[in-house]
Amino acid sequence: MATSGMGSDVVEGESVARNVTAKCYRCEECSKEFSQLCDLKSHVRTHTGEKPYKCEECSKQFNQLSSLKTHMRTHTGDKPYRCEECSKQFSQLGSLKTHMRTHTQEKPYRCEECSKQFSQLGVLKKHIHTHTGEKPYRCEECSKQFSRLDSLQKHMRTHTSEKPYRCVECSKQFGQLGNLKTHMLTHTGEKPYRCEECSKQFSQLGHLNRHMQTHTGEKPYRCEQCSKQFSQLVQLKKHMRTHTGEKPYRCEECSKQFSEQGHLNKHLRTHTGEKPYRCEECSKQFCQLVQLKKHMRTHTGEKPYKCEECNKQFSQLDSLKTHMRTHTGEKPYKCEECSKQFSVLGSLKKHMRTHTGEKPYRCEECSRQFSALGHLKKHMQTHTGETIQM
Repeated sequence: MATSGMGSDVVEGESVARNVTAKCYRCEECSKEFSQLCDLKSHVRTHTGEKPYKCEECSKQFNQLSSLKTHMRTHTGDKPYRCEECSKQFSQLGSLKTHMRTHTQEKPYRCEECSKQFSQLGVLKKHIHTHTGEKPYRCEECSKQFSRLDSLQKHMRTHTSEKPYRCVECSKQFGQLGNLKTHMLTHTGEKPYRCEECSKQFSQLGHLNRHMQTHTGEKPYRCEQCSKQFSQLVQLKKHMRTHTGEKPYRCEECSKQFSEQGHLNKHLRTHTGEKPYRCEECSKQFCQLVQLKKHMRTHTGEKPYKCEECNKQFSQLDSLKTHMRTHTGEKPYKCEECSKQFSVLGSLKKHMRTHTGEKPYRCEECSRQFSALGHLKKHMQTHTGETIQM
């Protein structure tokens, strides 16, 4: 009987153990089951939106105590999770696990469409939008839609003009932290990215990636409208605006719109008067880098643009294009009054004065006015007594 009783106790104990591990707590909203009541209570907050745990530092609220504890590290700077490979430290275990993949090269997240693999789930989710075309993030100001939240956040600064990141060296401000970091390299001169093919170095990873395509010739981005191909996605996006006519960048001063951020930045200097590019030879300043480069040729005498017809060389591309019309006979500038055509815009402007009667060139000696600068110069010889060379 004693033995029988012992066996009964063992069976009963096993039954209790099974009951303890059973998931006997069920969510009424989604039917998910939990083995502990505290886990169910925590889960229910995802339905009710209740956030009972509040940060004393910034008043942010959380639905779980563990989330609050993790958040507190943003204030304390505590980073308890350390990488054994490179000693880098992290405030969250998940961040350490993600970081470890930079050492192991593990890419556990795979795209079902193209089989491309990723080290982070978030990056895979963003990539999926390139296949679905989904743009779930919408700007409340202009209704423009984006496939990524960070892209929307960056775009919003075009409406608010917010520039929270400031350079300590020159006080220039930026809307994005990445842009500030890139800008800082202009002060340090650091070029941490090196091409394995030719050893050329770059200050930005994106510049290195673009440079690498000069070795590979790869152009993976193709326009669906005209089949033109590009080596960079940003080039394709800019090109697409030539089809759509989209001009998403707007000047807050005069409301003029531009298809590229760089064009807006250059335009803004017409309002601010900023001339950040300075000639080291004569100290003349320019609002655009391309203007400085053109100006430098007046010092160096460089003429990089050569005519294939007659081998004449020019310091500026525009000058070569104008010269080429002497060979082709092209006259793209037409007078609206009499339909006469000209190869140079300046010639059309001079011609228009024959219709308008405008005489912008005035003699300082006798106040007589002329429609062309050449006519004024000839007239001046009547005052100076200089012989006119024919």
